[in-house]
Amino acid sequence: MLKTRMKRLATQTELDLRRLAAIEAAVAALDDEDLLDFADIFAGGDPTPLRAMAEEQMRKRGIRL
Repeated sequence: MLKTRMKRLATQTELDLRRLAAIEAAVAALDDEDLLDFADIFAGGDPTPLRAMAEEQMRKRGIRL
């Protein structure tokens, strides 16, 4: 049973990593104007992973809100 659980967990982890990579790719593929809109949504409040992704892309592109 432990092997089955570990295999299921490994499969779920792989799916989660693929999903995260797809999200990061989608944020990176946004046009500058769309990226600024996206970043503006997450600008207020506590830091989030999506906010960090948007800020990283903005730094790479040299744009600011």
